[in-house]
This record gives sequence, C-alpha cells and structure tokens, in this order.
Amino acid sequence: MRLLRSAARTAVVAGAAARIHDRVAARQQGAWAASTAAPPPPAAVPVQDRSAVLTQLRELGELRDAGILTAAEFEAEKAKILQSA
Repeated sequence: MRLLRSAARTAVVAGAAARIHDRVAARQQGAWAASTAAPPPPAAVPVQDRSAVLTQLRELGELRDAGILTAAEFEAEKAKILQSA
C-alpha cells in the first residue's frame, strides 16, 4: 500500500512537472518566433542627406512653378529623388 501511494505521488509530481515544462517551452517558442520574425528597423537617413533631398525637391518645385517642368515630369523626377534617398 505504501509503495502504491509513493508511486501515485511520484506520477502526480512528474505529470505536473511535465505540464509546467510544456507550458514554459511553448511560451519561450512563441517569444523566440516573435523576436526572429520582426524585421530590422530601417536605417536612419543622415541629416545632411535629408537636407540635400529637401533642397532637390524644393528646386524641382521651383522649376515646376516656373513652367519649365510639366506636372508629369515633376512627379517622375520627384519619385526618382525620393527613391534614391
């Protein structure tokens, strides 16, 4: 009887430990999957590059306003400038 009670207690403890282990492992797996799935943050554009882009866009706008560029040409050039930035 004592042996049976000891075996039953061992089974309960082992079962609880297995459930806790499974729960912790699942939580860690989810955390690892979430951390590896996140894309890296985009690289910051240096301030000088931003000011150069803004200057180019401002000059492009002035050319459009002066009638040297059409709206379509302006949009095409603006897209090129923004894409290269």
